[in-house]
Formats: sequence, C-alpha cells, structure tokens
Amino acid sequence: MTDPAPSRRPLRVAPARRDPHARERPSTREPGSAPVQGGPRRTPAQSDPERPETPSGQAPPPRAPNPWPMRMLRYVLPAAVTLAGAVVMCFGSQIDLEGGASIVSAGLAIYFLNWLYRVGVSGDRQRDAEARARDYFDAHGRWPD
Repeated sequence: MTDPAPSRRPLRVAPARRDPHARERPSTREPGSAPVQGGPRRTPAQSDPERPETPSGQAPPPRAPNPWPMRMLRYVLPAAVTLAGAVVMCFGSQIDLEGGASIVSAGLAIYFLNWLYRVGVSGDRQRDAEARARDYFDAHGRWPD
C-alpha cells in the first residue's frame, strides 16, 4: 500500500551572513537537541512602523526631559490637593478634619496612580529594547553591544 500524501522535501534557506569578527553567543539549548525552527523573521520596520529606527539598528537617542505640563500633572497637582486637604484640616471642626483627611487621601492617590503608570510604561520600554536587540540579532547574527 502506498502513502497517499506525497513526500515533501524541506525548504532550502540561505544561511545567514555572519560578521567574522563578531563574538559568538553561547548556546542555550541542550546538547543533542534540535534547533528551533521558526517562521519567517520580520524586519524591525515590519514589527512596529511607529517606532523610530536609526540607520545602525541601535536604540533611538534618549528622549528630552519631561515638559512642564507633565511635571504639573505628576507632582504639582497631587501636592496642591494634599496641601489643600491639610489647610482644611487645620481650620475647622471635627467634620472638617475628616473632610480634610479625605482630600489628603485624594492627593496621595493621584500621586501613586501617576507612579504606577510610570512603572508600567518603563516595563514597556524594556520590552521594546529587548525586541530591538532580538531584531538586531536576527539581522546580524550577534547581540548589539
């Protein structure tokens, strides 16, 4: 009985060009295991069209410091709300003391929500840098320096 599926030959892929002066990256797979066969690799321009790309494939230059509206939102607004709550607590009765504590809590909540957002965005930047390094490795056969 014959096999109904025709036999397929593996596709031939041109070997990647390597820099003869590049440092070799140590292998992370176990001896004797087969290399991982992946799909087609995407170029950095295909992976994220919005990401700025430099000619050398390195990370873009660092961004300018925070503009003044962002600093106002991150630091001045929470400080002003907290200070207003402290002023309400200083002048008034027992009810004003509780209301002032609520206003102070709102100011601290604004600050900590801004802080949590910044922590989350920094993780995204680290993942983007790792993706750029992997794209560079795919293109050049070595990790960027």
